[in-house]
Amino acid sequence: MILTVTPNPAVDLTYRVAALEPGETHRVAAPAVRAGGKGLNVARVVAQTGGAAFVLTTAGGPSGLRLADDLEASGLPSELIPVAAPTRSSVAIVDETAGTATILNETGAGLSPAEWTALREAAERLAVPATAVVGSGSLPPGAPETFYAELVALARRRSIPSVIDASGLPLLAAAEAGADALKPNRRELAETVGSDDPVAGARILLTAGAGLVLVSLGADGMLAVTGDGVWSARLPAPLAGNATGAGDAAVAAIATALAMGVADPVALLRRATAWSAAAVVAPLAGELDPAYEGYEARLVTS
Repeated sequence: MILTVTPNPAVDLTYRVAALEPGETHRVAAPAVRAGGKGLNVARVVAQTGGAAFVLTTAGGPSGLRLADDLEASGLPSELIPVAAPTRSSVAIVDETAGTATILNETGAGLSPAEWTALREAAERLAVPATAVVGSGSLPPGAPETFYAELVALARRRSIPSVIDASGLPLLAAAEAGADALKPNRRELAETVGSDDPVAGARILLTAGAGLVLVSLGADGMLAVTGDGVWSARLPAPLAGNATGAGDAAVAAIATALAMGVADPVALLRRATAWSAAAVVAPLAGELDPAYEGYEARLVTS
């Protein structure tokens, strides 16, 4: 069972327009609405690909009730920590002509010390049956920057792998705690380590203590960096679609593979890149193209 921990979930609203024209008025159909946040997307992908996942997250206010209702309808096993602040919203506007998505993410509201304690205690309890722990997504304002590092330490105590998808000091702290795998994108990595070179940036995280760093490069695919080498994987041509959940699909691939004992960085890279690409073609974050199993054979790896 993959335990995903999401301290800052969102209610995702996805609008689709024929062509997005800044400054103009657009008439649109009602949006697709679902419980979101990076860890929830990871869990959905794990479930779609035949694995078991458990969602640990927070929920507050009317929007939190909406999130809880959607999670229940999805059939994903979950535990929601009640919080006082309303759950935030995230808006994706998909331009069907350009094949791109514009994302508007609310920052969310902070948690009280008691709410953080409840989240930590739930993670400790739920990690007992878990085969891997995933911490992903932004932290709410005022959050302890060591929260993901604490998840890494929890996983190490349970002798199970940890995968962290974050940025800034929380990502660096997770590296220092010895995370098995980190999955920033190119921008997040640069913001964290101050280097625009993804290989050099990944090596900074390895030196800090991470075991493996996979860096999403958008249309250019993905890099895997370890102390033994650097590998890249990509499709022969970029895909058009909604890339909102592509990184989450990669995290799901990494976590499930590590939980099964797969340690080869090239194998991890290929699965992560294939699932990430398959997520771009899917209509909503947290889903893969049903033909996802065939994507790996199309990859160019070096």
